[in-house]
Amino acid sequence: MSNTLGKLYRLTTYGESHGPEIGGIIDGFPSNFELDLESVQQALDRRRPGQSSLTTDRQESDRVEFLSGIFEGRSTGSPIAFRIPNKDQRSADYSAMKDVYRPSHADYVYEQKYGNRDHRGGGRASARETANWVVAGAIASQYLKNEGVRIGAGVTGVGELILSQTENLDYSKVYENDLRCPDAAAAEAMSLLIQEVKNEGDSLGGRISSKITGLPVGLGEPIFDKLHARLAQALFSINAVKAVEFGSGVEASKMRGSAHNDAFVKRDGKVRTSTNQSGGIQGGISNGEDILIHIHFKPVATIAQKQSTLNQAGEEVELEAKGRHDACVVPRAVPIVEAMIANVLLDFVLEQKARG
Repeated sequence: MSNTLGKLYRLTTYGESHGPEIGGIIDGFPSNFELDLESVQQALDRRRPGQSSLTTDRQESDRVEFLSGIFEGRSTGSPIAFRIPNKDQRSADYSAMKDVYRPSHADYVYEQKYGNRDHRGGGRASARETANWVVAGAIASQYLKNEGVRIGAGVTGVGELILSQTENLDYSKVYENDLRCPDAAAAEAMSLLIQEVKNEGDSLGGRISSKITGLPVGLGEPIFDKLHARLAQALFSINAVKAVEFGSGVEASKMRGSAHNDAFVKRDGKVRTSTNQSGGIQGGISNGEDILIHIHFKPVATIAQKQSTLNQAGEEVELEAKGRHDACVVPRAVPIVEAMIANVLLDFVLEQKARG
């Protein structure tokens, strides 16, 4: 099982959804950097369950405890170890699913690959694991901010309600509404849609968009470590992600080169582009423009409606899932997206510094 992300800035994680705790070890973070641990906790608070009617009812305080690598508020250069206790497990909710394969879940493939599976909330396949990523991402973000890099993200689509213009959105206030949408009017409509679907015992997908500013020219390692390739790999690691777009994304397939090309211009004494169809990345390398990304999430697989499936004996059964689940993952996924982007970008920043 692959449990490590990154090359120079590395995160290795452990734990299951209904185990005693989850946690990880961060290696490669520069020494003598002053860390704001309250800011790390704030990022976790934004991801944690049970914070609004739009999310799962599971209640977790998600209080992170740092065990090593930090002394008197500064990084020591040694591995940063941390743990997050699980407090609100209800494993009994999943007893009826012990021998049943939930549609569109990892149950069947995990069992076939490993010979067993943890049926309690999905075990290691659960999105509970993403809390670990947020800790590492929150630490990475502090270093990146010191370098002038800012990462913004927010919900720009729920179901068929999609914001058409996202390039100039202000992501600085997304946490002022429960949906985490930069458009207050759209947030209200999207929230009503989630509540409606939740009352029906169903789920729906959505979209998160991100804009990264302040990234210097030159990050990215062609041929097989292109900036957008590594970002896409990290973002696809997030549960329920089905598509990742950069810049014009899939719309590029409908355009002509004359319309899609980003012309080079001189602006403020620097080489810039007049448009940003490339989404800030050309040839797998950052070009100094804003990095623009769309991340698309599928509907949550566990729903309250009855579904036909198979059990371990190959018999057809009817499943009515129990447990506590989000009707739409995107509101809680915003800090996860921010974290995974930060983890990858710090890795590239450290690689670039190592080049001298």
